[in-house]
Amino acid sequence: MHSFQELSKQFSEKFQTKHFPYQPEGLYEPAEYFLGIGGKRIRPIACLMANELFGDIESDTWQIANALELFHNFTLLHDDIMDEASLRRGKQTVHLRNGQNTAILSGDVMLIRAYEYLNELNPEILPIIFKLFNKTAKEVCEGQQYDMEFERRENVSLDEYINMIKLKTSVLLAASLEMGAIVGGATRNNCDRLYGFGKNLGIAFQIQDDYLDCFGNPEKFGKEVGGDIRRNKKTFLLIKAKEMVSGTQKAQLERLLENDEEDKVGKVLSIYKDCGIDEWAKQLQKQYADKAFQHLEDVVVINARKKSLRDLAEYLLQRDY
Repeated sequence: MHSFQELSKQFSEKFQTKHFPYQPEGLYEPAEYFLGIGGKRIRPIACLMANELFGDIESDTWQIANALELFHNFTLLHDDIMDEASLRRGKQTVHLRNGQNTAILSGDVMLIRAYEYLNELNPEILPIIFKLFNKTAKEVCEGQQYDMEFERRENVSLDEYINMIKLKTSVLLAASLEMGAIVGGATRNNCDRLYGFGKNLGIAFQIQDDYLDCFGNPEKFGKEVGGDIRRNKKTFLLIKAKEMVSGTQKAQLERLLENDEEDKVGKVLSIYKDCGIDEWAKQLQKQYADKAFQHLEDVVVINARKKSLRDLAEYLLQRDY
């Protein structure tokens, strides 16, 4: 069994290969540039780990890992356009570097390249992987649409927000694990358990991300605390606070959301703490983390083989930066 770090190194080395032709350079160079920005590569590596639960990593799994990373980057490139973002992991975004029209096309060709990798799979598993990949891709688009719609809505329920996070973020991690398990010859029950592990882990991770934006250590978190509050971004914490506040606190929170007052972040955080939102978020994150670990525990393989996935989950959920 390989650790996350070992598989990360192996995948990064393999993924550095050129994925596109040289011409037309205006189309393919921006795609290679964006892929070269890097990232944690969690989804493809989770896919490899899931395969290795049930035996040696198959060549098909490396192809799926390539497809997953290309698809993920396709979504990020288009997200940057929709969000009008200027930076991605500290580098200039493609739509600012090369223009919006080129960015759209370069993202599109990443998606097409992902399907080309999948098309090289063993014909026996290809229809199964295609079906799951297509279902997941559609769900990710649905999640992104909900996210954009929520920005324009005054009120969003917690259930709606969790469903959006599940679609936009969690299902791709869940499907990555299931695809690796499918190639590894896992039973249907084991595939379902790994999918449940990934889905709940993804939600727990997002709860923690929302929490850290408000209550994290800025030196370890890598950015100034309170960015979501400044942008009035709908998060687990804000949605729950709007459900809980009443009277004077409700009026104060509404005023803070409508205006950029001095010390806005501090005042909103004070409301969160008064309502116990910080402790509530920790408990909610723990509920989803516990569900994730239970799904992993229920996978019918020797416990020692699950260590890498368990370590990865603990790393993602116990970070304080």
